[in-house]
Amino acid sequence: MAAEKFSIDQRETDKAIVLHFHGELDLEVAATLFRDKLETVVYRTEKELVLDLTDLSYIDSTGIGILVSVLKIRNERKAALTVQNIPASVCKLLEITGISQFLLAGVKGDAH
Repeated sequence: MAAEKFSIDQRETDKAIVLHFHGELDLEVAATLFRDKLETVVYRTEKELVLDLTDLSYIDSTGIGILVSVLKIRNERKAALTVQNIPASVCKLLEITGISQFLLAGVKGDAH
């Protein structure tokens, strides 16, 4: 079975920038992902950043590293970050690695 290609859909509301992740977030897409998509929004502190992981089918250690980097950048700038709709398989991996406590601390309901 072929890997599901990774993509991000972006939408913006008055209060939030919502990034909807699709597919597999792994080493193969990590470098271009941050440079091409996340870097442009992670530093925008005037709005909450919402990462919607509903359709994230797989994440490896590189992908987890990206989530941690986003969390760190947002925390340093005291900017809001919400990670929502985490699939069970991804949530389990985040729990095993101990990262879920940091990502889930700010989890809220649906984006604005």
